[in-house]
Amino acid sequence: MVLAAGALAFALAAGPVAGLADESDHERARQALEAGKVLPLGAVLDIVERDFPGQVVKVEFEEDDDEFIYEIRVLQSGGSVLKLKIDARDGTLLGIKGRDIKFKGKP
Repeated sequence: MVLAAGALAFALAAGPVAGLADESDHERARQALEAGKVLPLGAVLDIVERDFPGQVVKVEFEEDDDEFIYEIRVLQSGGSVLKLKIDARDGTLLGIKGRDIKFKGKP
């Protein structure tokens, strides 16, 4: 269920999710978006880019018991990598792992 870094420019709202592992993953993500259960990937990436300086290098979309989560990895200056868990429904930061975390959002 990994989106390739090059495919990150495509938001869910713009059409199919390129780079998902298989058709069923793609279909579930599309259905969740159409049902209003998740934000478009582009909206979530806007939040991440606003709050965490660096380059998004990996995105995973996970669904478990009607919970939808984007796991996003961000390469920050100095080479540290952050792993963010974002609630796909509303863009809320659920968790963060990494060293030397640079955050430019509200505390």
